[in-house]
Amino acid sequence: MNWGERSLAALAGAIIANDPSVHLTPGEHRLLANAPWVAPSVISETLAEIRGGRDPLGTEFCLLRAPEARRQLGATYTPATIVEAMVSWAAAEPSHPDRVVDPGVGSGRFLMEAAKHFPHAQLIGVDVDPLATLMARANAVALGFSERLAIKLVDYRQLTLPTTAGPTLFLGNPPYVRHHDIAPNWKDWFAKSAAEFGFPASKLAGLHIHFFMKTRALARPGDFGAFITAAEWLDVNYGRTLRAMLADGLGGAAVHVIDPTATPFADAMTTGAITCFKAGNRPAQLTMRAVNSLAELAPLSSGRLVEWKNLTALAKWSQFIKDEPKSHPGTMELGELFRAHRGQVTGNNSVWVASENARQVPERFKYPTVTRAAELFRSQGKLSSLALLKRVVDLPAELGDLEPHERKAVDIFLKWAAQSGAPDGYIAQHRRAWWSVGLREPAAILCTYMARQAPAFVLNEAGARHLNIAHGLYPRQQLSSKLILATLAYLRRHTSMDGGRTYAGGLVKFEPKELERIRIPTVERLYELAEEMDYRRTAERRRPGQESISA
Repeated sequence: MNWGERSLAALAGAIIANDPSVHLTPGEHRLLANAPWVAPSVISETLAEIRGGRDPLGTEFCLLRAPEARRQLGATYTPATIVEAMVSWAAAEPSHPDRVVDPGVGSGRFLMEAAKHFPHAQLIGVDVDPLATLMARANAVALGFSERLAIKLVDYRQLTLPTTAGPTLFLGNPPYVRHHDIAPNWKDWFAKSAAEFGFPASKLAGLHIHFFMKTRALARPGDFGAFITAAEWLDVNYGRTLRAMLADGLGGAAVHVIDPTATPFADAMTTGAITCFKAGNRPAQLTMRAVNSLAELAPLSSGRLVEWKNLTALAKWSQFIKDEPKSHPGTMELGELFRAHRGQVTGNNSVWVASENARQVPERFKYPTVTRAAELFRSQGKLSSLALLKRVVDLPAELGDLEPHERKAVDIFLKWAAQSGAPDGYIAQHRRAWWSVGLREPAAILCTYMARQAPAFVLNEAGARHLNIAHGLYPRQQLSSKLILATLAYLRRHTSMDGGRTYAGGLVKFEPKELERIRIPTVERLYELAEEMDYRRTAERRRPGQESISA
């Protein structure tokens, strides 16, 4: 500890010194051993600032300890505006807590605010840094709630809580530490804890996700809370653990995403997310909102209501906090759900679209492929069979792993292909191996991209590959079949020739990015469309006089 931090510890210790309700831990005692003298004027000035609503100890701590050093413990201090908004949300709940738990108490900013709103609640501050807990104690003494404060100088993941008659409020800013800096035993703890609840788990999860997991273990029905963290968990793979928790026992109530320009974290331009939850009592819908400035943060009750069936159907939740354009309300771009990729160029269709000369090539290297736009136009919206499609020869770049009989057959074909000029074209010369076409995996939806009519969108139920006469739409995340069908139905019904490029003779061409800019309904509206489609199909199946399926 440098001299400045020792002086800060001494100042906190001087404020605490005459309060008989404070019982320091051994770690805190060690910090105060041989502490430097603190002038009475400094003590009185600090007390006046604390009682005036500021946190001079926490502010000084952030100045003395460099951000790089604080990040090792995930110590990022929360602006007062955010603290006030989160505590105000909790205070507006019907039940007031018997106790308030801050899992990474720091200088005690959340507990200082909570002490005002919940004058009878026990306050529990948890931290692994004794300097932080000394500051939290000093603030509590200055504001007169030290008798209600219990400090736990321990890793939150090791915390135990006795039972209490009323609810517990979990409140704070869990430390953000990347998985690279988390010990293997704690990664194992996280995976085991997730498995006990039946949640998916990735050992790439950061420490803040660990703290949510511990909260899920500690929380009982009726408990509630609000944490502010980095917002990346909304979309990244390791965040699926938290998304599953909120959809289940942790009871997600609201997520408010704060733009990084609003600086929700003083030391980093990072998008913040305030997550409100109600253990064992998940609201029917999750409130979601994008916040551009701290001035518009409160109240945390406002936002867009999102159905849980829509949330659980998508792997990325940030989709639901994007602003709808004023010119096209209720819509989004197709590219927000799908990537559009042009089909593969063979460089020489007469060689690679399998003919009699490829009869000896093993079948596993001949892929059923859409090679003509007419195959999509005549499919009536669904490609359900591969029987009528031609096969494209797509050999691996490395041929050394082939069985001897396969290699012999392939060599015969490649000798013919070379005699036909296949290696000489520009495309072949710029491939890793001239004989490896490199077909893309089957797309969920195929569409034509150049015609004298609107693009034909086709469900690729059969799993065909496609050449460059078509584009493929690939989901950016895992989508339910209902959502894919609803998107397809909308595209087939509403896509016109507008948005493409018109060429001589009236041909209209859609490049991949132009396809991605086609506007489609938002996810919620797509699900409404899917339900309408289900209803119509059910109605069409009924015969006159037939009883309804609900009878």
